[in-house]
Amino acid sequence: MGLISDAGKALALVRRALRARAATRDVRSRLARRAPAPTAHFRVAVYFADGEVNMYQLRQWYRPLQHLARTWPVVVLSRSATGAQALLADDALPVAFVPTVRDLEDYVASQDIRVVLYVNQNTRNFQMFRYGRRWHVFINHGESDKMYMTTNQFKAYDYALVAGDAARERLSRVLWDYDIDQRTIEIGRPQADYYAGDLPYTPDERTVVLYAPTWEGDRPSAHYGSIRTHGEALAQSILASPAHRLIYRPHPRSGVVDAEYGAANERIIAAIAAANAVDPTAQHVYDARPELGWQLAAADVAVVDISAMVYDRLAADKPLMVTRPVDPEALIDTHGYLSQAEWLTADGAPRIVDEAARLLSDPESVSALDGWVRRYFGDTSPGAATARFEGAIRVLMERWEYWHLASTGADDESADVAEAAELDDE
Repeated sequence: MGLISDAGKALALVRRALRARAATRDVRSRLARRAPAPTAHFRVAVYFADGEVNMYQLRQWYRPLQHLARTWPVVVLSRSATGAQALLADDALPVAFVPTVRDLEDYVASQDIRVVLYVNQNTRNFQMFRYGRRWHVFINHGESDKMYMTTNQFKAYDYALVAGDAARERLSRVLWDYDIDQRTIEIGRPQADYYAGDLPYTPDERTVVLYAPTWEGDRPSAHYGSIRTHGEALAQSILASPAHRLIYRPHPRSGVVDAEYGAANERIIAAIAAANAVDPTAQHVYDARPELGWQLAAADVAVVDISAMVYDRLAADKPLMVTRPVDPEALIDTHGYLSQAEWLTADGAPRIVDEAARLLSDPESVSALDGWVRRYFGDTSPGAATARFEGAIRVLMERWEYWHLASTGADDESADVAEAAELDDE
């Protein structure tokens, strides 16, 4: 069995290498057909070392970054061939493919990058940290109360753009000797300003319920997925109601660990198709598209699992319920929003229609939600977060100018090209 297992792993590595090489050729071919960027053109860079699998972390920033680029040109520094391939296919932002440290070195030397943004904690971020005389800024790819949001890696960045008071309190509670006031800037959730898109149904008087469960998780502490425990009963209740419309948006990894979890997911998808066949005016939606935004804005009520979707919906300032995990080992944060969330138990899932009506008509629930929204995101009026995000970048640009003028002479950052090349993992 050991030899078979080792052979399988070796074959997987070979396939992965072949795919990476093919992707590299494709990316270089595509870029060769494009006009090169002008020298010293870009002021803001988004550093992205991940492949296609984590593109969701960057895609959610496309619209705010496109708006920012009207003032300060933005480029994505892509280290992975499959990531660059996906970025070029999306065609949302200019892309520089810099797979080796030497490539990165040469490109940085050709531009006037003053602010570098990071959406995750990839270990290869450190290959970009070596460049001084520019600000390295963590912008993250979501807001939540997960342990990831208080990692000591925050200290590696010059600044962190955080959502609001909840993030500052979270960091203050966990990190030692971290100057919250000096190194964090509150911006809210700029992505929420772009929660829009073409609806796949015709709006009418139906109450729209978004059910967006996560995957089943790979360990008991992360058993947050609700498709098996809540989902089928919830979906059946909504599909049976002529006054409601269901938007079902499961996590794309649903069923990768638990086959029955995946089977339950397929049964819900089939039930949606069957309900639409019986009544085409219902226009229930199975949503598997990569774009996230219109669902959060369009739904009257959202039901989500413990995941970043809780906070994406919270930023929309609209009613939501969180499914309570059945597994007692599933970890639940007791400091933030989840300490007073509107919970939906597995037993309560069949009554989702009544629960939705209660949320929409209960003044106390509405008031409590507004308080949590302000704590996590501050002002959520249209355009407010975008203005705060771009205001933060403006402040950083002004600080760059100050330190640039105050410095005595410029370092020759390309003097240690040979040393940098030794770090190259290609």
